[in-house]
Amino acid sequence: MRTAFIGLGVMGYPMAGFLSKAGHEVVAYNRTESKADSWTRQFGGRNATTPAAAADDADIVFCCVGNDDDVRDVILRETGALNGISPGAIIVDHTTTSATIAREIHARAAEKTVGFLDAPISGGQAGAENGQLTVMVGGDPDMFERAAPVIDSYAKAITHIGPTGSGQLAKMVNQICIAGLVQGLAEGLNFAERAELDPALVIESISKGAAQSWQMENRWQTMVDGEFEFGFAVDWMRKDLGIALEEAHRNGAKLEVTELVDQFYAEVQAMGGSRWDTSSLIARLKK
Repeated sequence: MRTAFIGLGVMGYPMAGFLSKAGHEVVAYNRTESKADSWTRQFGGRNATTPAAAADDADIVFCCVGNDDDVRDVILRETGALNGISPGAIIVDHTTTSATIAREIHARAAEKTVGFLDAPISGGQAGAENGQLTVMVGGDPDMFERAAPVIDSYAKAITHIGPTGSGQLAKMVNQICIAGLVQGLAEGLNFAERAELDPALVIESISKGAAQSWQMENRWQTMVDGEFEFGFAVDWMRKDLGIALEEAHRNGAKLEVTELVDQFYAEVQAMGGSRWDTSSLIARLKK
């Protein structure tokens, strides 16, 4: 496939690399041009000076940037991908955004006979670097069928959730579940330490039962050691939780625990932990 990849951050950089390794032609665009230069030196292909130029002649344009405004900027503005892409091509947005912007772009793309899939990802930096991401997709089934084999280059699981916006809504569910789980793990580990239990022995025991989770298996040790300079940043988690809380306000869902954990993450930010991994919730309990 002739592809373009817009946004070479900690997620997009390796994802675009897997596309290239799979044999797809990749044109890269990144706001910081030096990052695109570095990517093309490592993986080949070429870079473009604008999203529109990157999208020119592409069968599929992938996007992985920061938030709603960034997506609107690289897709819809004058030099955005939608003004360079050809009819019949597809835009796949891996950014975690609101369902509202996903539906807006879908409508604008349809006017140009361009397909659009909202396809947020889960798995963090490690998942991106190992090609083991989980992808939740909203959009037309025929567009999904065309794009899925290409997305498979960097994914371990790809699920078509439903119509446009469904992928973003599913990602909100993902973040809601993670927020409550990490807080529970933080409280449990802090309790174990204050009860003078050996956390390693406790985890060895309870991780074989119903309490087991990815967060427990992969984060308990660093949480106990107070190491958070890695992983998915608190700033990004608060952005994601804000999107979920706003959507809940619209649909009437009660997110009582999520609201509370969001406040706890605000406390972590005030402690200087804006860029700490989300497992840093335990830090506020150790004060």
